[in-house]
Amino acid sequence: MRPTILLPCVCALLLLRGLAAQQSPVNPQRTTPPEQRATPPEQRIPQQKAATLGALQGMVMDEGGRPLPGVSVKIEAEAVGLSTATTSGDGIFRILRIPPGTYRLAFTLPNGATMQREAVELRAGEVLSIEVHLPATAVTAPSPLAQVPMETLDDAGYRELSRRPDAEGAVVVPKETPLPPAPANFEPQRDRWGIPMPDYHRYIEGETPYILGHWYDPFNRNVLKADRPIFGKTFFSFTGDSISAADGRRLPVPSGQSTAQPVEDGFFGRGGQFFIAQTFRMTFDLFHGDTAAFRPVDWRIRVTPAANINYLDARENQVVCPDVRCGTTRLDGHVSLQEAFGEVKLHDFGPNYDFVNLRVGIQQFVSDFRGFVFADEQPAVRLFGNLRSNSIQYNLAGFDLLEKNTNSGLNKFARRGREIAIGNVYIQDFLAKGYTTQFSYHFVRDNGSTHYDDNGFLVRPAPIGTVQAHRIDAHYFGWTGDGHIGRTNVTHAFYEVRGNDQHNEIADQRNEIDAQFAAIELSQDHDWLRFRTSFLFASGDNNPRDRVARGFSSIVDGVAFAGGEFSFFNREGIPLTRAGVALTAPDSFLPDLRSSKDEGQSNFVNPGLYLYNAGFDADLTPTLKLVGNVNFLQFARTQPLVFLLQQNAVPRTIGFDSGIGAIYRPFLSDNITIHAGATALVPSSGLRQIYTSQTLFSLFAIVKFQF
Repeated sequence: MRPTILLPCVCALLLLRGLAAQQSPVNPQRTTPPEQRATPPEQRIPQQKAATLGALQGMVMDEGGRPLPGVSVKIEAEAVGLSTATTSGDGIFRILRIPPGTYRLAFTLPNGATMQREAVELRAGEVLSIEVHLPATAVTAPSPLAQVPMETLDDAGYRELSRRPDAEGAVVVPKETPLPPAPANFEPQRDRWGIPMPDYHRYIEGETPYILGHWYDPFNRNVLKADRPIFGKTFFSFTGDSISAADGRRLPVPSGQSTAQPVEDGFFGRGGQFFIAQTFRMTFDLFHGDTAAFRPVDWRIRVTPAANINYLDARENQVVCPDVRCGTTRLDGHVSLQEAFGEVKLHDFGPNYDFVNLRVGIQQFVSDFRGFVFADEQPAVRLFGNLRSNSIQYNLAGFDLLEKNTNSGLNKFARRGREIAIGNVYIQDFLAKGYTTQFSYHFVRDNGSTHYDDNGFLVRPAPIGTVQAHRIDAHYFGWTGDGHIGRTNVTHAFYEVRGNDQHNEIADQRNEIDAQFAAIELSQDHDWLRFRTSFLFASGDNNPRDRVARGFSSIVDGVAFAGGEFSFFNREGIPLTRAGVALTAPDSFLPDLRSSKDEGQSNFVNPGLYLYNAGFDADLTPTLKLVGNVNFLQFARTQPLVFLLQQNAVPRTIGFDSGIGAIYRPFLSDNITIHAGATALVPSSGLRQIYTSQTLFSLFAIVKFQF
């Protein structure tokens, strides 16, 4: 049996100006049965003219009920063509503005075969909907020429579905037909994830069938990617990452007690280094609930082991370890657990999926939009959720930090002796649509201990001034924001830090902490270009001996700001030669004179920073983005450097930091991404005073594969 497809009357593109309630029928002998007509309107809308034209619409199919695209439909009267239309991919055609009369319809297929229907009557103000089934002999006819004479469609191949309105002004309602039983239309399924793909053919040629997927295919239905449950409503997702990084750089390096090359008499040695690292991460995620993003899961268990192997080739001794007998190269590896937590939903607060969840274990957490204060994977107890239809999100977390492997940055199975409490709340559409604000509080207690890193360097307490274990208690009060206000994208942050350091190494005494941090980035998009400008301020200490530490220092920051990886000052850790501490740590703009960002302690007696930035992001193609960046850097205060290095004066100007790079995604996804670039820091008077005039640079590439 041929399927009957009722085209809704609302599909007509022509909105007729009147219902032609007062229009006389063209053929009074042919009337619509009263049982199929609704009551005609009493009159037209005032000042509306009577309709004088009609319209024709319909669907052309083969005998099997499949739509036929590309069929030419011509409406003719006395061998004079009036109008033509071509069926779409769904076999639908429409012809508008047809004068009333009796016509011949001709249907010509792409192969030249033509069928016709005589005596099709169309009245003024009427939309006629038809259904046409062309016989198989016409559809499969090999001849490219039209058939002469044309074959005529019989009543089995032509059907009038509806006319609205009819010649008497009433709307025609098709006869009611009984619905088939449910088994004829529905097939029971155990769940919606296991429904087989239908045998669907949209086009006659060039059809792309549904892809069922394989276990090694992450793009189509795959039980390993949570596209189907493993049982009930329990899903499993596996994500594998391979991250390959290479970095060639020049850093300030002292010549050391025993130089790598003979007859080296300079204080500064050769600063060239080459570093390469390979990291593998595998995430196993088991959860119960739904895969829809707006509905939180009922429970989740996630484990992410990681392995890293790295190699460093330096040009001077005492870079890879304190002992000159270590030479200039190092090969190291480490295996770790970066995530291992369980999560459970505690409560739903209504039908809009407002919820509160509890997560316990090693987990990733970034406390603000750009990672200015805390961004790490550490053990925690975290309570989080949302309110008011997800317009408010909140976190309350307590962390007990693990030690880090020095060369890979991965976790070690040893407590750090550093506790952190974090609470924050996000409010969406705050004061302006598209802008989200955040208020946060951080508390950190660093109990202090003696710790040597994996290369044998003393990092806690820092080997400067009076080396003595000490405790630090610090409170961070923050306000940050991210989003857009009109066409302008905005990111900003402000932090006030209060607390105490029981014995700062540089000040050699107990210090009260009073430090500030501020940052803002503004950008606008112009087609494929985004122009950025930003400013960053970290307060500095103007008197290391006044018992108040005014230099800003983070907890464990991971900053994506002012160029991020395309900024030398942020990307590379710049050592302060012969001082036992670094001017900056990797992935941090802060010149806070720490021995190590991960293993050392925060230091609030530091010079601080002013940073002025301009940059752009250019989407050259859908797969290739070009990033350009320039920073001008100044110390906020130089007294800590003068006091630590025992120099007469250190100017504030650090220099110009510039970078250029590209991000390439060959498959328009994150399954393969390549980051590559070059950055350079041209020293100005301040950096030259503590180093040399040599330009510091970095050439890097990161290749990431993800399944």
